[in-house]
Amino acid sequence: MGLTEDRVAVVTGASRGAGKGIALALGEAGTTVYVTGRTGSTGSNALPGTVFETAEEIDKRGGIGIPVICDHSQDDQVEALFEQVEREHGSLDVLVNNAFTIPPDLPKKGPFWEKSLGLQDMFDVGMRSAYVASYYAAPLLIENNAGLVVNTSSFGGQCYMHGPAYGAGKAAVDKMAHDMAVDFKPYNVAVVSLWMGILRTERTKALFEGAPDRYKSFAAGAESPEFSGRLIDALARDPDLMKRSGQVLIGAELGEELNVLDIDGTRPQSHRDALGAPPTYNKAIVQ
Repeated sequence: MGLTEDRVAVVTGASRGAGKGIALALGEAGTTVYVTGRTGSTGSNALPGTVFETAEEIDKRGGIGIPVICDHSQDDQVEALFEQVEREHGSLDVLVNNAFTIPPDLPKKGPFWEKSLGLQDMFDVGMRSAYVASYYAAPLLIENNAGLVVNTSSFGGQCYMHGPAYGAGKAAVDKMAHDMAVDFKPYNVAVVSLWMGILRTERTKALFEGAPDRYKSFAAGAESPEFSGRLIDALARDPDLMKRSGQVLIGAELGEELNVLDIDGTRPQSHRDALGAPPTYNKAIVQ
C-alpha cells in the first residue's frame, strides 16, 4: 500500500477524545499529522484540550504535529485545510473522519421528542462533515495510488443507542464507507468504518468519576482513545488492506486479528454479543 513510511495524515476533531488519541498514536508511529478542531485556547471549552496541545504532544512522541483550527460545519474551512495539505505535501496518505458534535442532552434518557432538536447537529458535524472532508481529500488520496480513509463509528449504527439521531448518523458513516470504497477502488484507496468501544476520554472520565458505582462496569472495560490510533496504524501497514475496504470493522476484533494491544498491554473485548454485528451490504453496484 505504500503507507508504511513518511505518512501524512489528517485527523479531524482531534483537540481531545478519540481524535486526540488517534492522532497521538499515529504521531508516535512517525506520521505527520494534521490535527483539526475548533479549540485553539485553553478554557474556551468546558473540557480540556486544544489542537495546539495535541500537535505539541505528537512532536514529543516522534511525529510531526500540525495544528489547524477548522470548524467542520464550514465547508470553506474544510476546503482550506486540504489546500494547505496540498501546498505543504502534495498528497495525503490517511484521512480519519472523527469530528463529531456531542449535544449536551445526548445521553439523556427518554424518547427523542423530549430531547433538544439540536441533536440533529450530529448530522452536520459527523455524517455530513465526513462526506465533505472525504470530498476535498479525494484528489490528494488518489495522488499516490494508495491511501486509507477511516470513519470512526460505533455499535450505535446497529443497535438503539442514545436515540434515532445518533443511530442514523453512525449508520450513515458506515454505509458511506462501503459506498466510497467502490469509487476509490480503482485508485487503491481503502475506506473502512471503525466501531470503537467505550473510550476513556476526558468526557467519559468525568462521567465515570461523577457516578462511580453506576458506571463501574463500563469503566472497567473501556479502551484508551489511542487504541483506535494503533489500529489505524496497523491497518495502514497491512499488505492486505484493500481486502478490508468497504467493511465495517469492530475495533476490538481487528486488534485481535492484527495483534494490536491497548497502551496498558491489555486486549479490549468485543461487544458483538451484546450490541450486534456489523452490517453486511449487498454487492450490487448501480451506477
